[in-house]
Amino acid sequence: MSNIAIKVENLSKAYQLGQIGTGTISRDLERWYARIRGKEDPFLRIGENNNQNTKSESNVVWSLKDIDFEIDQGDAVGIIGRNGAGKSTLLKILSKVTAPTTGKISGKGRIASLLEVGTGFHPELSGRENIFLNGAILGMRKKEIQRKLDEIVDFAGIERYLDTPVKRYSSGMYVRLAFAVAAHLESEILIVDEVLAVGDAEFQKKCLGKMGEVSKGEGRTVLFVSHNMLAIRSFCKKAIFLKNGKVEEVGNVTQIISSYLNRTDKHIISFENEDFIAESIEILNKNNFIVETITNGERLRIKVRIRTKVNNPNMGFCIALYNETQELVTCINTFHINSFISDLEIGTHEFIVPFQEYILNEGRYHISLHLNSRQGTLYEIIENCYSFTVLDDDVRRGGIYRGEWPGAISLVPEIKIESI
Repeated sequence: MSNIAIKVENLSKAYQLGQIGTGTISRDLERWYARIRGKEDPFLRIGENNNQNTKSESNVVWSLKDIDFEIDQGDAVGIIGRNGAGKSTLLKILSKVTAPTTGKISGKGRIASLLEVGTGFHPELSGRENIFLNGAILGMRKKEIQRKLDEIVDFAGIERYLDTPVKRYSSGMYVRLAFAVAAHLESEILIVDEVLAVGDAEFQKKCLGKMGEVSKGEGRTVLFVSHNMLAIRSFCKKAIFLKNGKVEEVGNVTQIISSYLNRTDKHIISFENEDFIAESIEILNKNNFIVETITNGERLRIKVRIRTKVNNPNMGFCIALYNETQELVTCINTFHINSFISDLEIGTHEFIVPFQEYILNEGRYHISLHLNSRQGTLYEIIENCYSFTVLDDDVRRGGIYRGEWPGAISLVPEIKIESI
């Protein structure tokens, strides 16, 4: 007997930008006739992919293209990739929220999904009524749902508001109830998107613990999408790396995370709005050379190049520096220098951010750039847009090379001895 929970074969999903219709009734009929025969849409162009940084002659975007993989029963699988890689589209297809353009999915068991906040809940119904509605959708009897009701309410912590319409819930309450319903009702497959980011840290930890219990203790299959590599690594054994709508790699979670973090598009970044264009990010050494390896005795500098399209642009940015296990080492943002940004004129500007020597531990580091308004409104997060390696400088360590030292940073203090 096969133990495969989900099998995806030649799966593709195309979206048409702009106007949805083909322009004529005859073409719409041809498209409909092809679909009922199980044939590919005759008006989709071949070869387009979901690369958001390039323009195309076609108005068709392949969010997913020729996806193939298998997931065994009881596996906890992380799905990782940059924004626009196709992660959420894949989960929607697996959850049967949307249909694939081509390909097929076969699987065993009922699927409980936690996708975008609000998916699967009726806003006019109370929390209690939505629990029974979700259970009914999964094919559960009323008595089965009633048996799980107390567990769900206790986990979500919303007993006081159980009979209040969910449209009055805060986003945090909504997510807590949605996760509790998805995790506790009797489904064989649990699909969780990045919505856990809405909850507080304590609830996220609680959710990860519950997903581990669901996967290891109950033998249910879990698919988990997250940008938090620590959560993926601690919870999942396997991972699927998506890039531009295609499967880049499948395998051991540690190996896949390392591959994902190190396959970055160096230097060039791409973001544009009415005020500015973000063009590049680089690591420079003391001689102004672009480098990808430094010693922790060097004073590195991060350079961000931005072209402003108006005087006094409404812009700011934050440089987030992560280590190899995706722990946040530090965050540097332009809120500290807003007075300078408000004086910028039309043209190209380079922001230089220096780092003190002997501050970073040996290891691999990754930079994400958060672009925002001066008021803090987030425009875009460009993940893992630059990676570099720091090597230990054994000279300041007394000539003894020890590699990576304990801790997130590696200070070499000037220790003074005073004899009394």
